Amino acid sequence: MSRFRPMLAEHDFTSQQWRVIRLLNEHSTLDAAQLAEKAFILPPSLTRILANLEARDLVTRVQYASDRRRYLFRLTPLGETSFQKIYPNRVKIYKEIEAYFGKRKIALLLELLDDLAHF
Repeated sequence: MSRFRPMLAEHDFTSQQWRVIRLLNEHSTLDAAQLAEKAFILPPSLTRILANLEARDLVTRVQYASDRRRYLFRLTPLGETSFQKIYPNRVKIYKEIEAYFGKRKIALLLELLDDLAHF
């Protein structure tokens, strides 16, 4: 994360906020429980992060039609634009990491992290 934090800070994002933005870009809409699980963020922290992103008009919430107590979250147009601004820098950093460690080690690391996450 030491390579990503300065780049994210330039765009006024924390690494946790970026994970939420990235996941919503990838999945279009998610509820809070799905976001917490996929982003590895505790629910109380996620609540604070979502409130911040909503206040900045980057994320919006929509009530479930079948359960008015639950909400789905999605990126706003400004959130999508923010993702598109940051994405090329993210790709560049990943390519630098891959060039240093090699594809084989990166694949092994991702496999091991996935195993750990499902432990």
